[in-house]
Amino acid sequence: MSILRNLRAGRMQKTLAAAAALSAPPMAFEIYLEHYKASFGDKWMWTPIVLTPPLTAAGVAAIYSERAARTVLPAVSALYAADGLVGVITHLRGVHRKPGGLRNATYNLVMGPPLLAPGALLLIGGFGLLAPLMARER
Repeated sequence: MSILRNLRAGRMQKTLAAAAALSAPPMAFEIYLEHYKASFGDKWMWTPIVLTPPLTAAGVAAIYSERAARTVLPAVSALYAADGLVGVITHLRGVHRKPGGLRNATYNLVMGPPLLAPGALLLIGGFGLLAPLMARER
């Protein structure tokens, strides 16, 4: 199998670019629904939605262009991953602001913002950051 040969040889640049491009839109849809429930109460709630189209476009471009995979994709992916890190911090702050804060963690972790959900942005951004480090598939 060609796919297995590429994986064993560390040729995954297009695969990682496709993973970033295809993972971001459904994640953004889920984020939109969750942030809509919270009435987009903080302007930072819009950033993963706004960053998704550029990441998707950069991922698609990187599938077809090695140059895009080495320049545009890692730049946009770094922003996406950084936004995920900011999200973890703001979600932790959101849980802490609930009545009882972290002392009432059993309730606040369930009813507050999902603490580790922004980590998915870090993972998707990581795909794009790893892509230029990989060899291109044949």
